[in-house]
Amino acid sequence: METNKIYHGNCVEKLTEIEAKKVDLIYFDPPFFTQRKHSLTNKDHSRTYAFDDKFSSMEEYLGLIKRVLEQSKRILKNTGSVFLHCDKTASHHIRVVMDKVFGRESFQSEIIWSYKRWSNAKKGLLNGHQVIFFYSKTKNFKFNTLYTGYSATTNLDQILHDRERDKNGRSVYKKDENGNVILGKEKKGVPLSDVWEIPYLNPKAKERTGYPTQKPVLLLNQILNIVTDKGDLVLDPFCGSGTTCVSAKFLKRQFIGIDISMDAVELANARLEEMIISGSNLLNKGTNKYQEKNEKELSILQNINAFPVQRNSGIDGFLKDHFEGMPVPVKIQGEYETIEDAIEKLEKASMGKAYKMKILIQTRETGISRLFGFESDVTIIKSLELQAKDLMKKNNEGTTLPKRNVGKSVKFEAK
Repeated sequence: METNKIYHGNCVEKLTEIEAKKVDLIYFDPPFFTQRKHSLTNKDHSRTYAFDDKFSSMEEYLGLIKRVLEQSKRILKNTGSVFLHCDKTASHHIRVVMDKVFGRESFQSEIIWSYKRWSNAKKGLLNGHQVIFFYSKTKNFKFNTLYTGYSATTNLDQILHDRERDKNGRSVYKKDENGNVILGKEKKGVPLSDVWEIPYLNPKAKERTGYPTQKPVLLLNQILNIVTDKGDLVLDPFCGSGTTCVSAKFLKRQFIGIDISMDAVELANARLEEMIISGSNLLNKGTNKYQEKNEKELSILQNINAFPVQRNSGIDGFLKDHFEGMPVPVKIQGEYETIEDAIEKLEKASMGKAYKMKILIQTRETGISRLFGFESDVTIIKSLELQAKDLMKKNNEGTTLPKRNVGKSVKFEAK
């Protein structure tokens, strides 16, 4: 069977045409046993897409799922994985079938896809999540660890310290012979958990096609990034509107899609030509209510590839890369702070840490007093806004901005 193609037909029959141990990832989003027909009209009301989710019994439904899983296991590489998407209607039944086909030892995660939905007219709690079961074919499955940012409630400066157990078994900071706290290795962030807050597709999103139960490409991108690499083969036996195939093409994976509906096949092929993928302001900005940094400060930290630090008046962030094996704290000059005040706060917050480099981002054009109270080796870097103002000023004067003004280390001595 050719890759990078959508096939029309019964998925169980089509899967038998694929050779064994060929596929790296199988993701499928089968009917959820809702016992009703799903239909939706596209934005210009020119086309209605529909599929039937009615089965004579739960046994018939689970029989279909089992046959697809058996073929999936056959065609998966030993390093491959399967992700099955379902909801509360039959998830408990499906989990039992997956255990039987793949073995309980092959279960890796029950992923909760969490999202906000609109108002609910029926009695009961609003549905706000779906489930994705993650099983591997063998213990030797491919897995790429993804990292997320730290919570705003996390004391990042404390995480960067090494710890040890004292004589009472309590966790304490590890210190050297001089009593200084020993700083740890570089941190990449928090490993991705099994709860994913990825927004449901907005009704007005350009990515939305009008196909019922369409999933966001961002969700599939996360799955593909976890267990596949460029060039790997991804298969979706219930491809519907083709979201999995769009994700695979975007991430430079090979793909095979199968669907019993010719309308779905045509829609998926059209999407592969247009490749419309919606972004998410929620994912870009975050929702943590403890966030103290304003947009300008977060932008500065993002531009220098730094983790934000909350609730610390002397350190606003840490560079993601260490310098000479040590963390690099960053302070952003406040709106009403002098350079001296900002440096003093950074130095106090860094006391006893033996950082090899400390950075102050200058945001205002203020003079530096030579009557500074103590010695400091803080490196001052002007913000991009200040650099632009300096550049315009120098150009107006017919000169070029000296490179030495962009970033410099300053040393103050007590007077």
